[in-house]
Amino acid sequence: MRLQGRKAIVTGAASGMGAATARLFAAEGASVFAVDRPGAATADALAGVTGVRTFEKDITDAEAAEAIVGGCVSALGGLDILVNNAGIGFNALAEATPIEDWDRVFAVDLRAMFLLCQRAIPEMRAGAYGRIVNISSVAALRPDYGLAAYSAAKAGVLGLTRVLALELGKFGITANAILPGPIYTGMTRDAFDQQHIRSAWERKTAVRRLGQPEDIANGCLFLALEESSFVTGHGLVIDGGQTLRM
Repeated sequence: MRLQGRKAIVTGAASGMGAATARLFAAEGASVFAVDRPGAATADALAGVTGVRTFEKDITDAEAAEAIVGGCVSALGGLDILVNNAGIGFNALAEATPIEDWDRVFAVDLRAMFLLCQRAIPEMRAGAYGRIVNISSVAALRPDYGLAAYSAAKAGVLGLTRVLALELGKFGITANAILPGPIYTGMTRDAFDQQHIRSAWERKTAVRRLGQPEDIANGCLFLALEESSFVTGHGLVIDGGQTLRM
């Protein structure tokens, strides 16, 4: 029970990496405020998991940060850990990317994350404990065709995280990012269920397999623990060695 007594927000918690993180945190004793968009069936996804309260909100709404962080503090009595996992992807060549899609990716993947961090900081300072874990992507380091908006937003996550680490270290609050590689989730399932695509990506990793949501959840757990207090401003690559081959 390494998170006994801790209060955590996990966004994008209805499936994939977010759901795995919410379950793992709860199993380790945390009280979890699990957030996803309306209609995501978050309560169904986490049904029966002791210690989890679900909340549905579009994180890009103007009042989302207040509603989510304020709701967590009201429901759980404080906030110690924020896992910004919610995100979307988009694929189009840069010259063909509509500005509306560019803006949407940045609104979800970076702007909403910033606002949640901003609102969470005073709560963490008040509680004298804080762990911010932001989900970036290996695409921030190794971009590919069609990922202009996604790679730029995820690189922005790294920049934001590092500045937060500098600003918050004196309060005992750490800020780190996780950079997932090829992870089998709801967002990637359609592609990875095609055997030729799955095999190609498995060959790109040193360990010859796709990552699972639990692989990312384990990274989030480490960065949420007291034992990681000397780790901040770090981008933890969890990709099975994919970037060694690129």
